[in-house]
Amino acid sequence: MAPKKTGRTRTDANTDIERFDYRPPGTYGLDLEVFPMSDLRQRGPEGEVLRTHRYAFHMLVLVTRGSCTQVIDFEPVPCAPGSLLAIRPGQAHHFGTAQDWEGWVMLLRPEFLLAAGAAAASDLRLVVGLERFPVHLALGDGEARTVADAMVLMRTDAAATAPAQELHALLRYQLYALLARLAIAHGQRGQREPANHRALLRFERFRQLLEQRFAQWHQVADYAGPLGCTQKSLARATSAAAGMSAKAFIAARLCLEAKRLLLHTGVPVARIAERLGFDEATHFSKFFRREAGCTPAEFRRQQVAALPEVNAG
Repeated sequence: MAPKKTGRTRTDANTDIERFDYRPPGTYGLDLEVFPMSDLRQRGPEGEVLRTHRYAFHMLVLVTRGSCTQVIDFEPVPCAPGSLLAIRPGQAHHFGTAQDWEGWVMLLRPEFLLAAGAAAASDLRLVVGLERFPVHLALGDGEARTVADAMVLMRTDAAATAPAQELHALLRYQLYALLARLAIAHGQRGQREPANHRALLRFERFRQLLEQRFAQWHQVADYAGPLGCTQKSLARATSAAAGMSAKAFIAARLCLEAKRLLLHTGVPVARIAERLGFDEATHFSKFFRREAGCTPAEFRRQQVAALPEVNAG
C-alpha cells in the first residue's frame, strides 16, 4: 500500500482504531498516488487489508470488477462495478472480506487539495465539497469509464519527469475537473445557496480546528475566540457550508468519534467518556442518547451483532 503505518497509537490490545499516515513507498514524493487494488493486496503482512483502519488522508476507491461489501463508519456499503467510495480522513474503514474484486485506489493528503495561498472561491468549494462528498456513488458505465480513465491518466502523469511543484499543479487541476464533473452529474451543487469565500474559509478553519480539539472543546465559544470571529459569524458560516448550526456540527463530530470507539475498540464506556472530554460517564451517556437515540452500551451491542465480520478482522 502507498501509505506506511505510523505505528499503533494504542497502549494495549484493541483500545484504538489502527491509523495509517500518508507515506508513499520508496522515493515517490507526491501528495497524490493512484494504484490498482491488486497492488494493495500484495503490500504489507497477510491480512493487513482485512482490518479496520482510519487514515490521515482522503481515499477514493473505484470498483471496476466483481463485488464486495465495504464498511465505512459502521455502515455496510455494497459495491459493484461502477461503485465509487469516498473515504475521508479519520473515518473508520474496512475493505470487507471479499477478495475477487478489482478497482482503482486514489490517496491524497488533505494539504494537496488546495495550493498554499490559493484564493479562488470555486476551488475552495471543491475542497469543502469533498468533505461532504457522498460516501458511495453508483456510476453508470460511461461515468465509471471516465473516472477510471482519469485515474489512469493521473497515475501516468505522476510518473512523468518534472518538478514536483509542476506535477502537483497538473494533478490538482485534473482532480478538480473530476470532482466538478461528478458534482454536476450527481446534483451536489445548487442544493443550497453557496457560501461566500470568506464564510467558506472560516468554516474550513473551524473544521480543521474541530478535528484537533473536539475532545477538549465542546462549545461554539471555544472555537470562535481562536478563529478570531464571533459565535454568530461562525454559526452563519457553518450553516452556509454544512447546512447545520456550529453547535450541531460539534455534537455530530463528538458523537461520530464515540460511535467509532464503541464499535471498533474494546474501550469501556467510562474511558470513552473521559477520552472525549466528559467529566462524568453519565453526562456522556445522556449526550449520546440524545444524539444517537440509544445508550452507548446499546449501540455497541447492536452494531457488534450486526457487523461480526468486521470485528473479526
